[in-house]
Parts: sequence; C-alpha cells; structure tokens
Amino acid sequence: MGAPCLGARVGVAPGAGPRRPPFDPETMARLVMKFGGTSVANLERIRNVAQHVKREVAAGYQVAVVVSAMSGKTNELVEWVNDASKIYDPREYDAVVASGEQVTSGLLALALSEIGIPARSWQGWQIPVETDDAHGSARIEKIDGARLAASFARGEVAVIAGFQGIHSASGRITTLGRGGSDTSAVAVAAAIGAERCDIYTDVDGVYTTDPRIVPRARRMDRIAFEEMLEMASLGAKVLQVRSVEVAMVHKVKTFVRSSFDDPNAPQPGTLICDEEDILEQQVVTGIAFSRDEAQITLRRVADRPGVAANIFGPLAEANINVDMIIQVVSDDAKTTDLTFTVGNADYVRAKTILEKNQTDIGFLSLHGATDVVKVSAIGVGMRSHAGVAALAFRALADKGINIRAITTSEIKFSVLIDAEYTELAVRTLHTLYGLDKA
Repeated sequence: MGAPCLGARVGVAPGAGPRRPPFDPETMARLVMKFGGTSVANLERIRNVAQHVKREVAAGYQVAVVVSAMSGKTNELVEWVNDASKIYDPREYDAVVASGEQVTSGLLALALSEIGIPARSWQGWQIPVETDDAHGSARIEKIDGARLAASFARGEVAVIAGFQGIHSASGRITTLGRGGSDTSAVAVAAAIGAERCDIYTDVDGVYTTDPRIVPRARRMDRIAFEEMLEMASLGAKVLQVRSVEVAMVHKVKTFVRSSFDDPNAPQPGTLICDEEDILEQQVVTGIAFSRDEAQITLRRVADRPGVAANIFGPLAEANINVDMIIQVVSDDAKTTDLTFTVGNADYVRAKTILEKNQTDIGFLSLHGATDVVKVSAIGVGMRSHAGVAALAFRALADKGINIRAITTSEIKFSVLIDAEYTELAVRTLHTLYGLDKA
C-alpha cells in the first residue's frame, strides 16, 4: 500500500466548508468517503450521499467514494446462494454476493453525474484491489492507486464497490467478509495517500457505550486507534475490526460520521487517531459488551503436560476461537477445572469436539452455558493507573453481580457475567468511570 494519510487540516473540522480553491490536480488533497448499507438503502438516500460528495468536491478535494450494497441486499444474495446450492463453491459465492456493491457504485456514479459531478464506478478487480484466495473472508495484499490517480486527473470522482477484490493468480473475485467495505475504504485511503477517511453510517460517531443501553452515553470527539480496535473486537458494531487494524498500521486518520446529517451542515463525528493526537486521556474511554458468548467448563481434568494442547488444539483446527481461559487447580494438585469461552455460534461444535476427544483429554464432565455476556472497559489511560479493574469488581459486587471469568490486558479488562445483568453492569461501570453526560 502507498503512503499513509497526512492528517486533517489543523483547526478545520471535516465538512466545515470550502478550504481551498480547485487547485492543479497535482497539488489537490485526496479524501476517501465510505457509505454503508443504510446510507444507500434507496435512490433517495443515494441522492443524499451525492450531496455529501458534492460538498467535499466543492471544498477542493479529489474524492474516492467506497460504497456498500443497499441495505438488506447482501443478505438476500446469500439466501439465493444457499437456495441454489447447499454445498456451494465459495468462488461462486463471492461472484454472487459481490454484485450488490456493483449496483450501488453504478447508481451513485449516475446520481453524481446528474448533479454535474463527473464520476465513474470502479469494481475491485478494475483498480485492482489484490487479495489472498480466502474466498468469503479475503485479506487485502496490495492496492495499485495508479488508475485512480489517472481518474482524479481527469476530474472524476471515483465510486468504488467496497467489500471486494481479486485474487490475481486465479483472476477470481473475492470478498472481504461482513463489514469489509470499511476495510476497503481505509485501505484505499492508505494506497492513494488520502488526507483522511470518512466512514459514514447511521450513527453520528463513536459513543462511550451503546446509547440504547445507557441514555447518558456521549459521543467522543476523539478515540485512539488501540481503543477503537478493542471496542470493535469486544462488541461495538461501529467499525469492522480489520478496518481499524489497517488504519492503525498505516496511520490513516478516520472519522466516523452520520450520512443522515444535513449535507450542507454536517457534524464532525468522532476522529480515530494516534494516541499522541489526544491531549487529555481518560482512564477509561468506553464500555463495550458482547452477547455472542458461550461458556464451557471441563471438570476434573488431569493436571499433566500436554492437556491444554489436547483441549485447544482440536478447537483451533476447527477454526473455533477461544477467548477467556481460567484454570483452578484442585487441592491435591492432580486435577484441575478449566473454564473458557467461545462464540455462541461455535458452542455446539466446540462441545461435540471436546466430547469426542474426552479420552485423550481426560476430563470427568463438561458443563456449558449460553446465557452469559462479556462486559469490557477500555482505555489507554489504564497503562498509568493502578486498581482500575479492582474498582469495577467492587462496584459489580455491590450490585449483586457475580463474575464468572475475568481477562485483562494493558488497556482493557473484561468480565463474564449472567446475561440478565447486562444492562445493570454496563450502566454501573459507565457511571463508575465518569462517562455519563453532564
């Protein structure tokens, strides 16, 4: 990928109005704008997106727009694939589901042309966006920005179909997995040396927690890459995890904004940036939660070398991710109880695999639960403050909330609790760390 973005102009919020006259194409700054499925759900909304793009073109930017499929379209295409073939070729799956973004990119290019903005649509293979061959969940390996640069030089807005690329060796279309248009946008921004990447969605930024759970949650002006990465991986649905990883590696300053703002008076949203770009860090930045959790406990496991490999090896081979792990050794030091979590969708498969390998593992019994939730507190300020998690443990205990498992890292801690206490736990921690709106 090419040069990282240069960062937003000092003292000027994105969308704040014209910054510069239309300069020579060689000197114009570049901007990537990404619009999700709800933002392009119908022609009326696509025309609204065109007005957002028009504003940035008038501000003197060379603009690349990355679009998702219209809301609900990808699900419909997946259903068609499943109806056509119960055991399908993943290469053909990608050929079908990538078509949703192709439709949107063409429609937006037409809408822009209709209001006097020269534009052309681009599919992933035309740029090209080169990926590996992991169909359905491919990873971007390289983007050549030369063709896009030539398009900018002709005065065109480049409207790019997100979520897709091409495996150059086979020439087959690939897709990047759900939310992959976010990754497409950030990767394109890095490849063309964009000033920033604006991710437009149906929310106006990143909040300290889900405002549907905590009405006093507030939108953050800025959040560090590391914090956003943790929040995305721990249950926040604002951005795809991989897109945040790419932004962090290539230092692509990224704004999360609402496409439903007035195109002539948009709000700045939330800036995702380097930790050094945030003057004052709170100890805890946000509270995330994930309902996609299941707990498995193996009782009376023989405490001997190689047992952990016998447990987690087969799960890894089945592509089952294991998260929280707790081991409690018995008094006689001969057996241990081992508790860990997996994704809810993998719960039955994980139990089946472990029961099949019971003899090799040597456990007495297996117990499981799916009515659990993982609640996490995230903040880079934890690095320099002791006792942050201990405060939470006491506050949850005071509310009668039992903690089943705990994991910690340098900038976050997570607790596994009964699902019925989700809202109470999130609200308790949100207030404890001073995140409520004044």
